[in-house]
Amino acid sequence: MLQTVLDADPVGDATSFRDTHLTAYRFMLLARMLDDKCAGLYRAGKIHGGVFIGRGQEALSVSIGLSLKKGDVFAPLIRDTAGRLAFGEPVVDALRTYLGSVLGPMRGRDGNVHRGRPKEGYLPMVSHLGAMVSVVNGTLFARRMKGVTGMVGATCIGDGATSTGAVHEAINQAAVEKLPLVLIVADNQYAYSTPTSRQFACRDLADRAAGYGVESHSVDGTDLSACLKVVGDAVARARAGRGPQMVVATLLRLCGHGEHDDASYIDPKLKASPVGRDCLKVAEEHLLRQKWADATALAALRGEIVREIEEAVAQVQREPTPDPFTEDWRAISTGHLNEGQEK
Repeated sequence: MLQTVLDADPVGDATSFRDTHLTAYRFMLLARMLDDKCAGLYRAGKIHGGVFIGRGQEALSVSIGLSLKKGDVFAPLIRDTAGRLAFGEPVVDALRTYLGSVLGPMRGRDGNVHRGRPKEGYLPMVSHLGAMVSVVNGTLFARRMKGVTGMVGATCIGDGATSTGAVHEAINQAAVEKLPLVLIVADNQYAYSTPTSRQFACRDLADRAAGYGVESHSVDGTDLSACLKVVGDAVARARAGRGPQMVVATLLRLCGHGEHDDASYIDPKLKASPVGRDCLKVAEEHLLRQKWADATALAALRGEIVREIEEAVAQVQREPTPDPFTEDWRAISTGHLNEGQEK
């Protein structure tokens, strides 16, 4: 497990530590390039609905996916491509949902960010801000009632979602019930176009955790090493029975809210500050500085990822989309409840 790697002797386990960073970097780069490809398809009119990319948030996101294990629950948000991939989502699942293929996990029925495989612990996103916290709580409750132990549920929100009632109620519930919830807050400085100064008056969102009786952890969201360590620690604490954990990562969204938004409202001073660092570049510089990879190897990796994405796009574009005249639009999971239909 990632946590074992991070807590191990840094000399004796140098190879594992290096391999973890290389794995994380590959998922970060894959996420960045997949997001960029989807943005291009959107601008070309090939994708309907919105495209929301995670530029600047990949280090935090990948740390979640890598810290979890089989049997855990993950409820990602719109900017969690890296975490989705690290948790096990195939590239074709993402593209099939974006391009409306009937072979995708949502069978071409739903918005492109609402994809998942609930039976595998990968929950489709609900768009309402903060709603996924209570969904994860419910899943954890269900597992508890079935006698399942040793598992963790993680979900993500932005700084804006922390101002919603849904988040307040869900964190309070998780704290009272001591659920193994890990709540990741990406404090990316803007709730769409509203700066954090107009959202909350506390110094740090992590300060709110004490009021709920929840342990909190703060991290530089631009630093992959720090994210792997802090998120890994939080997951390990929740798994060990320490109750809910809140991780607040400081970073900057390096793009608009979606591809429809030019982000002209973002303060240039923030872009030039440490919080505006590109976590992918920071991670790459770290790999080069540690001599864990060289420029040739990184260039080869980029070429490999380009081929992987292009092959997946070509495959999915050949697949059928739903026929509105023949499709059975009843909810997949409840179709057997329909009158007259055999179970």
